[in-house]
Formats: sequence, C-alpha cells, structure tokens
Amino acid sequence: MGRSRVGLSSKIHVAVDALGNPVRWLLTGGDESDINQGLPLTKGFQAKAILADKGYDSNVFWDYIHANGMLAEIPPKKNRLEQREYDSHLYKDRNIVEHFFNRIHIKQFHRLATRYEKLDRNFLSFINLVFAYLWTY
Repeated sequence: MGRSRVGLSSKIHVAVDALGNPVRWLLTGGDESDINQGLPLTKGFQAKAILADKGYDSNVFWDYIHANGMLAEIPPKKNRLEQREYDSHLYKDRNIVEHFFNRIHIKQFHRLATRYEKLDRNFLSFINLVFAYLWTY
C-alpha cells in the first residue's frame, strides 16, 4: 500500500486479452508511477498489438514491444520531446480495459471496489479470487 496525503492507497494494473479477460495483474502502491509497470505486465506475452494508456509511455517499454515484433499503440505524453505517431482508431479498442474495470465494480465485488483491506497481501488475495471468478463467469 502506498501512502498519500489522505492515507493508504493502491493501484491495480491489469493486462486483458481481446475479450476483456484478465491475463496478468499487479498491485502497487498508489504513489507509484504507471510508467514502470508496463513491462512486468506484458513480459512473456505475444500479441499483435499492445494498447496502453499514456501513463505507460516509456522508451524501455516501447523498445521491448517493437523488439518482440508487436505493434505499440500508446499515445505519447505531452512532455515527450519526440512525439510518436499512433493509430487512434486502433487505440479506441483500449476501452476493453475500461469495460473490465467497470465490470469488477458492481455490487457483488463491493469489497474490491472500496478497498477495505488494510494489508496488500489480503487485498491481492481478494483480487485473485475475483479475477478467477470472472474467468469462470
């Protein structure tokens, strides 16, 4: 759990397949940046394209994606000196991740949405349980 001005917080980073099913997830402190989580989320996967948020825009992640023969559709951050091109039409499919997060915030997963757990291992255990349920659903 990360510490902020209002207390403890956390972030769930999720890689989903084309159907919106979770394939890998990480839990980090709320004060940690997204930029370092792209590589651990996708390492070992082979896909045609990787669609990611601006927060995951880093040279290391971009180079890894291209070195493995995948297409990187990550919009560049505004402060990037070299603005990269990306296919905005293909990037629109990133909403699959947003739909996934909307799917886990329904009433039956209220404990996950409100993050009642104080310990990160307990919270991660509940995430594992919910995501296993979603795979069987």
